[in-house]
Amino acid sequence: MKKGEIINNIQEQKQLPNLRYVIREKTEAFTHKLFYTLFDSDTPVESNIAVLEKDFQELVELVCWEPNKPCKEIWESYLQKLPNILEKLNKDANAILKHDPAANSIEEVYLAYPGFFAIAIYRLSHEFRKFGLPLVPRLMSECAHRLTGTDINPGAKIGVPFFIDHATGVVIGETCVIEDNVKVYQGVTLGALSVNRELRNKKRHPTIEENVTIYANATILGGDTVIGANSTIGGNVWLTASVPSNSMVSHDPQIKIKNSVKNG
Repeated sequence: MKKGEIINNIQEQKQLPNLRYVIREKTEAFTHKLFYTLFDSDTPVESNIAVLEKDFQELVELVCWEPNKPCKEIWESYLQKLPNILEKLNKDANAILKHDPAANSIEEVYLAYPGFFAIAIYRLSHEFRKFGLPLVPRLMSECAHRLTGTDINPGAKIGVPFFIDHATGVVIGETCVIEDNVKVYQGVTLGALSVNRELRNKKRHPTIEENVTIYANATILGGDTVIGANSTIGGNVWLTASVPSNSMVSHDPQIKIKNSVKNG
């Protein structure tokens, strides 16, 4: 095949006119700038808000390809939400400091905890999703996913405060509901029983009621699954059915320990 034929073949197969990877790059830059505006003491709020508005309008030009979709009007409404989002995130950070003995300062939580960063980007992207902004919330969550190993769909509903310890490998699905004061450890999956496309508009992911702790590598699946308030879910537990309030759920593996040293 000649070079010209190869080029024509590739061009013919590029069938998605709105697939522009600059959208991802601009969303990542916008996400980091937004995070710095809210938390970094050296970042001036007023001037950065103006820059964010400009960046947002450029992003809107790329993602709002549907006719008559009023994406440009979202920014002013979103701006009104930022103080409340920041208040929630400060409560999340203080909960981490309160519950984690390894945290030496609140500054350490903001700077070094991947769980906090993942929660922050979730809360920021969740509000955009509520406004119906296409694609951007999902790309914001993927930005946090790549950096922290934590995958929180922006459609999930998560109360305050929320604590993810260690963060790596946590998955929280789109229709998951998490109430106030929940703690989750690494490797936890709050997922669906099926990935059938027909379930797109159904509740597919579990509900976690208030004051629940879920330990490492537990898997909880299903839209009808409810973990009752004040319960503790142990490590490596697999659940597809509801648990009443004040429960302790554990998985007891059979562990064998042998002495490998042979006596002379």
